[in-house]
Amino acid sequence: MPMRPLSRLLLASLTTLALIAGACATQQKTDGSGTSGGDGRQAVSTIEDVPNEGGPAAAPAGPEFKPYDAPEGFVIGMPAEPQIARKQIPLGAGTVATASYSARANEVLYSVSIADYPEKLVASRPPEALLNEGRDGLAKEVQGTLKDEQDITLDGYPGKSYTVSSPVAGEIKARNFLVGPRLYTLLVLFNPNSGAPVADAFLTSLKLVNPPPALTSTVPDAGTLDAGTLETGVDAGTATPDAGTTTTPRRRKTK
Repeated sequence: MPMRPLSRLLLASLTTLALIAGACATQQKTDGSGTSGGDGRQAVSTIEDVPNEGGPAAAPAGPEFKPYDAPEGFVIGMPAEPQIARKQIPLGAGTVATASYSARANEVLYSVSIADYPEKLVASRPPEALLNEGRDGLAKEVQGTLKDEQDITLDGYPGKSYTVSSPVAGEIKARNFLVGPRLYTLLVLFNPNSGAPVADAFLTSLKLVNPPPALTSTVPDAGTLDAGTLETGVDAGTATPDAGTTTTPRRRKTK
């Protein structure tokens, strides 16, 4: 079965994040003391072992999140200055603008990505279909298995909260929100043996700045149309978006 057009776009926008997650998981496996180096010699830790006189060591505290004001029109809590990646992904005669912000703290990756789709395309699909594709696209990208999910909202916009267990990236807590023609994806990737005690603090830190109104679906009956086609039956990946809807105006607070 061919992959839906939006799934392909989502996978393209998440590729960088998946690579970072894989590198994080690999580092966690190789950084431990007592492992062999590339030349076959036993690695030796340079950190002196000091007897613990105060009882069991306390678990490392989670990072402090500071608001980061993204130029795309949202605020997100970040544990450090994020790495930023932007792409323009072709869609028919237009493009889809994507951006991702990610930062690491205590071997945990915190990331938020956006994808701005043509309004005509988003209006032709039920919101649930777009959120499900975001969930399934992420799970497929990291070769993961869906563990749980829940329907949620953000300022009245539809969303989905879920957890994915991946053999290549570890545990992933994620949330998707559909805000007008924009799909938000928030991720926390971590080693399940270590955990991510403040994952929910990050996932609930997203603040929208002057968001657009929710789009009204043009689908008369969600059960009568194929999720990968427009009302006219044209494949969403080949349809030409309206010139005025390819790029979503950025709305910012008046200071």
